[in-house]
Amino acid sequence: MSGQPMLRRTEDPVVAKAKAERRRFRRVDVNVPGKLFLPAESREIACKVVDLSPGGASIECQFVPEANTPVVLYMEAGFGRFEGTVARRDGFGFGMRFNATAMKREKIAEQLTLFMNKMALDSNVMRREERVPSKGIVQFVTGDGTITKCEVMDLSPGGVSLKTLIRPQVGEFVLIGKLAARVARHHENGIGLEFVGLRSEVHTPDTLHAHISAPHR
Repeated sequence: MSGQPMLRRTEDPVVAKAKAERRRFRRVDVNVPGKLFLPAESREIACKVVDLSPGGASIECQFVPEANTPVVLYMEAGFGRFEGTVARRDGFGFGMRFNATAMKREKIAEQLTLFMNKMALDSNVMRREERVPSKGIVQFVTGDGTITKCEVMDLSPGGVSLKTLIRPQVGEFVLIGKLAARVARHHENGIGLEFVGLRSEVHTPDTLHAHISAPHR
């Protein structure tokens, strides 16, 4: 009808919140073996978890349960036990939705961060533990989402020294590139971070620099 003002359609707040939650639950490729337990049949089946997020997992399995079937997943690599339901079936596997509290989801997010740290640098070996002078602009993200640009001063397999005016409290956890880290100390030019969850192997400065320089998504 001409002359009538057009009403702008707004997205339902519940839908918008759900979309935001899905974006927050970033999926990570893990390819970890596991066991799937079907309580209704008292049946256990070997499986592989292809990817994982705080909200669910994609699972490859010879037997694919029907949608909405309650299942219990046991993952190796230190992830542990998850309860949930089959959300969808797709080819040789299915998607599982976790029945998890907010605290449990936060724990899964922490486990994923440690897992990514361990896997990201696994194939690269550095010969010495000593700190190596390094340059470059990177960013670290604190728990409240604040992003701080800073300058790399030096790197070691265990951490990085940053030149910055922003100094989070010692002990606070931050994300720098793809790696989780803890503020280990303050110094006159900024802060020293200690990487969290890395294996004991030593890795090349170039690889470390690439991972701490990776953009945040």
